[in-house]
Amino acid sequence: MKMPLISILVLLLSSLLPQRAECQRFEYKHIPGARYRILTVVDEAILVNGNLIHRAEILNRISLEIKEAGEDWGFYKASFQTSTRLIFDSAMQVQPQNSQVFHWARDYESEFQRSRLGLITIDPEYYMPVVRDLPLFPDRELMLLERWSAEGHEVHDFRDNFGIEDPYRIPFTANYQFIGERQWKGEFFPAFSVSYRIDSRPPAAWGRSYPLRITGESDQIVYWNNEHGRAAAQEEAFRLVFQMSDGRTIEFRGRAESELLESEYMDREQLVSEIAEEINRLDIPDVNVRVVDEGITISLENIGFYPDSAVMLPGELDKLERIAEILLRYPQRDILVSGHTALAGTREGRMTLSTERAKTVADFLLERNVRSPDRMVIQGHGAERPIADNNTEEGMRRNRRVEITILEN
Repeated sequence: MKMPLISILVLLLSSLLPQRAECQRFEYKHIPGARYRILTVVDEAILVNGNLIHRAEILNRISLEIKEAGEDWGFYKASFQTSTRLIFDSAMQVQPQNSQVFHWARDYESEFQRSRLGLITIDPEYYMPVVRDLPLFPDRELMLLERWSAEGHEVHDFRDNFGIEDPYRIPFTANYQFIGERQWKGEFFPAFSVSYRIDSRPPAAWGRSYPLRITGESDQIVYWNNEHGRAAAQEEAFRLVFQMSDGRTIEFRGRAESELLESEYMDREQLVSEIAEEINRLDIPDVNVRVVDEGITISLENIGFYPDSAVMLPGELDKLERIAEILLRYPQRDILVSGHTALAGTREGRMTLSTERAKTVADFLLERNVRSPDRMVIQGHGAERPIADNNTEEGMRRNRRVEITILEN
């Protein structure tokens, strides 16, 4: 007997729709040598006594490698890099001009062990990751809408702000619920919600304003990749409130999105060879390429700017056009643009000038769609990383440079 056309259509449509997951086991999978990165974009506002004083977009890049693994654990080596771009500042009362570029703020190294169920074992000296033992799973299948709870903690770096030298730990109880399959960028994943609240009273940092009490909350949705045994993506709404010893209330609040991206292997020596050939073919003067810890660096030595200025001399634009042509051939890699100066003037002046010059080059590359803003970061080093003798004119000329690093992760 032939099946009615309407029945065939119903079966066809049902095969295209996600199946409702009635039960799910969550656990990490640890494969030695696996490398991946997590990109988190945070839209954060800072309020003092209820008044908005600052709003910024924060870009966190986390590179992870599983160095070794056992039946129930994996040992991770990780690098955490934070960059920011200003959206609003109360002192300006307007959105800053040319705020597309992210400025490299700080980086941390860390290593830790994570169990199959998510428990982290880490030396107390490390500041990252901030949130630990989250997610933490029960060792069983979970039914749809089932809830569970587990202990976790946050670790904060309060050295610069409050003079608290050691990583500051805030415990919490996280409440979870398996919420079935949810869509992330067109693909369906088993997902769970997680929320927690914190309340802590730090030690006094004498001689300066310090927090008497820290409260806050986090509400998240985590999209889990069963095949790889790790989160595919995460969404979060957060709030952190500091009641200060000087009577102020400082509030940080915002939203964050995280996405896991697989890291492709970079054959650095091969890449250096390819780029060196292109530099020669395009006849780009005062440019060389080399392997560095972060990836591959193209160094533009003696790049011409007007004195004490971030405005490039007209002849340099053609050089950058040819560099942009090379970078467009490697679109899968993020870019770091670093500025450097010779040893002249004040340290603060050198740092400012080197950052502004890096920004000029980054803006040029953005205008030519070499990368999107979230895939390019700038950093100024002043005269702290010379490649030649600052006591000679030739050495100072070489030290006045901009470097473009194609990042491995």
